[in-house]
Order: sequence, then C-alpha cells, then structure tokens
Amino acid sequence: MQMNKKEIWRLVFVLFLGQLVSFSLAVTSFIASYIAYLGIDTPLTQSFCTYLALSLVYGSIFLCRRSKLVVPWYWYLALGFVDVQGNYLVVKAYQFSSITSVTLLDCWTIPWVMILTWFAIKTRYSPWQFVGAAICVIGLALVLLSDSKSSSGDGNKPLLGDALVIAGTFFYAMSNVGEEFCVKRKNLFEVLTMLGVFGALVSVCEISIVERKTLESIQWSPSVIALYIGYGAAGLSFYTLLPFILKMSGSALFNLSLLTSDLWAVVIRICIYHEQVSWLYYLAYSVVAIGLIIYSFNDTGSAAETIIDDEEIANLQEPLSPENAVTYVS
Repeated sequence: MQMNKKEIWRLVFVLFLGQLVSFSLAVTSFIASYIAYLGIDTPLTQSFCTYLALSLVYGSIFLCRRSKLVVPWYWYLALGFVDVQGNYLVVKAYQFSSITSVTLLDCWTIPWVMILTWFAIKTRYSPWQFVGAAICVIGLALVLLSDSKSSSGDGNKPLLGDALVIAGTFFYAMSNVGEEFCVKRKNLFEVLTMLGVFGALVSVCEISIVERKTLESIQWSPSVIALYIGYGAAGLSFYTLLPFILKMSGSALFNLSLLTSDLWAVVIRICIYHEQVSWLYYLAYSVVAIGLIIYSFNDTGSAAETIIDDEEIANLQEPLSPENAVTYVS
C-alpha cells in the first residue's frame, strides 16, 4: 500500500527519533567509558546526575499540574532501587570491559524480560521470538568468547565487566516490568518524576556508603564536571525520548536503533581509544542483529496499538504497551 505524504513524514520523524535515542545511548556509553578511562570510579554519582535531571525537569511539570499520585510511593521506591542497581552494575562494568562489549551485552535485557514477563504478567511470545532471542544469546556468547581471549581493552578484567553487565541487565529487566506496572493507564509525567526522585534518593544513600571517599579524592576540574553534566543530560534525553519511540513505532525500531548505538561504540573505540576490535565482535554483532530482526518483526503488538496522536504527544499521558516494554533498556 502506497504511503501518503503525511505517513512518509511521520516515518521520517520516527526514524529521526530512533537515531536520537541511539545517539543519546551512545553518548552515555562514551562518557561512562571515558570517566573510567580517566581512572574515576563513580557509577552511582553518574547515575545520580540523570535522576536529578529527571526529578527537576519532570518534577517541576508535575508540581505545576498539582497532580496527585495514582501509584503508591513504595512502588516507585522499589522501581527506583532496582533501576539504580542496574545502572550501577552496567556503568561499573566500564572499569573492566570495553565499550563495545558493554553496549552489545546490554541486549541481555531481552531474554531476561521475556522470562520475567512470561511469569509475572503472563505475556506470551511467538516461537519466532524465542528463536530470535536464542540467536541473540548465541551472539552475546561470542562476545564473552572474544573477551576471554584477551585481557586488554578499556579494562584488565573483561569477563568480570561482562558479568557485571549481564547482572545489570537483570535489574534493568525488573525495572522494565515494574515501570510497565506503574505506567499502564497512568500519567507518564508521574512515572518519570518519581523514578527521578526515588532514583536520586537511593543513589545518595548508596553514594554515602560506597563512593564518598572516592568523590573526596577526585581532582575536580571544569572538564570533569562537564563530563558529569553531559552524562546527566544524555541520560535525561534517553529517558525522555524512549517512550515516544516505543509508543509511535513499537519495539522493532527501538531494537534496530540500539544496533546503531553499537556501531557508534565501535567508532569510539577505534577513533578515541585507538584500539582494534576483534573479528569475533563483528561476528557477534552480525548474529545479534539477525536475532533482533527476527525478534522485532515477529512482535505480537499490532501497529494500531503503537500509534500516538497529536494530543497524546502534547500531554505525554499515554502508557507503554506490554509488548513495547519488553525491550526497554535504561
């Protein structure tokens, strides 16, 4: 069926949003890896910058609307806790593993969420989606094989970094399922605000225990401060744009956009860190790409369920669909 002019422009806009999401994720990955490259180990503080930005931006809107909570605060506390742990583990991984390995291993979120949603909210997947997820896991296993053969890169313990990423994606998966519970037929402003507020509170508590001495030992300079501000801004952009891309196009385009961010990671590793990327990584990338394409284009969500109209865009009130939530990566 031939698309009219409005549909063509809508497709162009969705593709543009997908690349903005991809670029935001690539920027956070680069800044996290560069901070680790400088010898600074503060994953909780970096995540705190993102949560603070979320709470300030969306909290202001939420307060101006004088809205009341429609989800009990303790659910948001739990959501903030698991989201902080996921971010901590993944950002911590940059201390040990390469940016290319960390960004590609983020795809572990898909099988984790499939397992959790299967048991928690009774989501059912097609056989081809299981095939796609299995192919992704095979590709990710190649990343582990590549890292097991080399102790060089952005860190000296790549397998430890890989393990941290895989553990982090499990917390991301729990965060995704929890966010789906909170977002369903609720106010998106409330979810982003409370995620920022409780994420910041949990981060501060853990920073006082884990990173206080590290923060005191850092030689703060304008460039270092700019890195933390940039990380927070990129994280804010990612959290803001993600609901749009999921609602307007579904998980298929989001998954494919993540592949673009993985390519950015390759460029960063070669051009910024002047390191070679193993041929096994390119093989793993190809296998994961095939798995994601099979998974995405057999998504059970219909196109009709992912269309967002102009009023919804203006109000940011609509929830993510269960089918779309399964591929969300913080």
